[in-house]
Amino acid sequence: MKKIVLIVTGILFTTLSVYAQKSAVFVKSDKAIRGYDPVAYFTDGKPVEGKEEFVYNWSNANWYFSSKQHLDLFKGNPGKYAPQYGGYCAYGLSRGYKASTVPEAWTIDNGKLYLNYSLSVRSDWDKNRRERIQKADSYWPQIKDKE
Repeated sequence: MKKIVLIVTGILFTTLSVYAQKSAVFVKSDKAIRGYDPVAYFTDGKPVEGKEEFVYNWSNANWYFSSKQHLDLFKGNPGKYAPQYGGYCAYGLSRGYKASTVPEAWTIDNGKLYLNYSLSVRSDWDKNRRERIQKADSYWPQIKDKE
């Protein structure tokens, strides 16, 4: 069964890489990280949808926030709150490609926000997270602006 899950996951990631974005930030429907508030992961400990009235363009993407306070925190230090790898899947990056993410599959590690393609992928990423972060960090500069 585990072998089948790994094969399906591999096929999904291969398919997703064909549709990968050229942008350095994961954008869906003109919203960075699907319109979720990156600050809320740190302050609320959960994904929270941003609101139209609290939007900020940073790194060529529109970032949404659930409150003016969160917007102001982000403006003051975007690098502290923005997810690693532009919000692309940390697991995918550790394997050398960009993949989309979902708001529910997240982790804060060493003060940094990481997003993943799904909860099951996050579970795989968590098994050897330190090693995967090192690999993703090494791949990101070359992958950042490519499809």
